[in-house]
Amino acid sequence: MTLATSTARTTEHLDRGPLDADEVAALVARDIAPGSFVNLGIGRPTKVADHLEPEKGVVLHTENGMLGMGPAAYGDDIDSDLTNAGKIPVTEQRGASYFHHADSFAMMRGGHLDVCVMGAFQVSTYGDLANWHTGAPDAIPAVGGAMDLAIGAKDVFVMMSLFAKDGTPKLVPQCTYPLTGLACVSRVYTEVATFLVGAGGAVVRETFGTSVEDLAARLDVPLRRVGESAR
Repeated sequence: MTLATSTARTTEHLDRGPLDADEVAALVARDIAPGSFVNLGIGRPTKVADHLEPEKGVVLHTENGMLGMGPAAYGDDIDSDLTNAGKIPVTEQRGASYFHHADSFAMMRGGHLDVCVMGAFQVSTYGDLANWHTGAPDAIPAVGGAMDLAIGAKDVFVMMSLFAKDGTPKLVPQCTYPLTGLACVSRVYTEVATFLVGAGGAVVRETFGTSVEDLAARLDVPLRRVGESAR
């Protein structure tokens, strides 16, 4: 089993939230089961490493060729040759190993990762992922390793803000940006709510500083509480 036990019912934390990036990262870390092999995408997902309890035995993988990555490095712990895929200095866990970039991608594509945590521009309620291109002139030129991770990992968690800067929802009925993967995302973590997504649509696990009803009024997708049947 690669995931920690889900909540039995939807929980509304009306007196707490919206969450900051570290608080969202802590939620993701909480839901990763002990002993999992996990890849953390660049940006916000790298913060998850700082919230994993050592006794859980989670092993972190980076696509640039490292297994056994530790939290971010600061001060005298910084080694310029030891970075994650986002070029952020990191530490190493006991027993860490290094390997060729091609071997790293073989691990990603071969189904050897239990969980991948990535950012996103859009996620559909059925688990489709769009996280590499918005059409902007200065957008990155290619999908990179995101497509390999989205399809190769057994479970894909997404960390993102629920709404874009212009207020439009990023949890959508259908992605309008170029797709990274189809039906690959299982959980979405945002500053105001966490969701389960998939064939049955979007299920709200927890809310922070808002209610399920308020979220439903702002999103263009049907929402269910944990335990409610799809209509």
